[in-house]
Amino acid sequence: MISIDPRRQLLLELFQAGVARVDGRRCTRDALRAAGSGSNARIWTAAVGKAASAMALGAHDALGAAQERILIITKDGHVDPETRRLPGAEIYESAHPLPDARSITAGERLLRWMQDLPQEVAPLFLISGGASSLVEALAEGVTLDELKRLHNVGIASGVAIAELNANRTRLSRIKGGRLTAYLRGRHARALFISDVPGDDPAVIGSGLLGPAAASRGSDHVERTIVASIDHAVAAVCAAAAERGYAVRTAGERFDGEVRRLAVRFTHELDLYPDAVHVWGGESVVRLPPHPGHGGRNQHLALAAARIIAGRTDLFLLAAGTDGTDGVSDDAGALVDGESCARIALAEIDVEECLRRADSGTALAAAGDLVHTGPTGTNVGDLVIGLKCES
Repeated sequence: MISIDPRRQLLLELFQAGVARVDGRRCTRDALRAAGSGSNARIWTAAVGKAASAMALGAHDALGAAQERILIITKDGHVDPETRRLPGAEIYESAHPLPDARSITAGERLLRWMQDLPQEVAPLFLISGGASSLVEALAEGVTLDELKRLHNVGIASGVAIAELNANRTRLSRIKGGRLTAYLRGRHARALFISDVPGDDPAVIGSGLLGPAAASRGSDHVERTIVASIDHAVAAVCAAAAERGYAVRTAGERFDGEVRRLAVRFTHELDLYPDAVHVWGGESVVRLPPHPGHGGRNQHLALAAARIIAGRTDLFLLAAGTDGTDGVSDDAGALVDGESCARIALAEIDVEECLRRADSGTALAAAGDLVHTGPTGTNVGDLVIGLKCES
């Protein structure tokens, strides 16, 4: 059996503690049980996003037979096998991070679901990050090619998520609160797993179930955030403290360009005495014309590895809570002071990989990639650092 450095094992365990705290199934189940529901209620559920499958299972745990129909729209490969056995489940696997024709099909199905809602049925919406790409109904005159160009330009240029979502809204018949308007003032409940700054339902999933624009009192949706990056960060901090470590955290979400953040995180990690450091948020990376393999967390981790090269006391993990990083199947990476040396032994140039956005290739050679598979949640990214005695 191959042994793992206990310091690296610690960071992996802390990451898992953060992910477990924001598990979509548990958070949805607990929120619905706490809120209660009428014993004679009939419920139709629409779950959209990367965590849609897990949230649908949580709703079933809480609501049981009261839930008559469940429409699930999620990313390829993110359907829990148990979800397929739910009574009344209708499942669409769609495209992420770039929309395709399946996104349009899913959007049209969601609109028909809204239109078919019987008056006596209580609608329940379960929304998580990823909905912006997974489901769409285009505004009149807008083409799928225009939508794809918007996503491509936004992702390649490193546009902040709030700005990108605002741009998506302008092309849509359902984003920015427009889907809410189809309820025509009826009461509904919406639970959100947030991956955006401020945890604003008007921004999550490009405002798929955000407040209806110019509603004038006709919006009667009860909205609840059931999980966010703050919950994940708090869980990591608690788990580190339970293990006897001093803990430092920024207290606010990070954002901005990857290389700048790598400098900031490694500086803060080195600035203070031995401790676990925890940051939560979402970085951006500007992509070259033909990017290589990897995602923003791998890019951040590799940039950090270059800075801490040769150090025996510094470790840093950067990973997406949804279990994916960019277009890769890895969640991120865990680097240390020997990462660059391992990459050099494979005759790979770190700086060239950073320039070509090919961090995944370098980190794979170092054995530093973190792979979890789909996690059933999506609250953004966790960066966890450790400074300890050599």
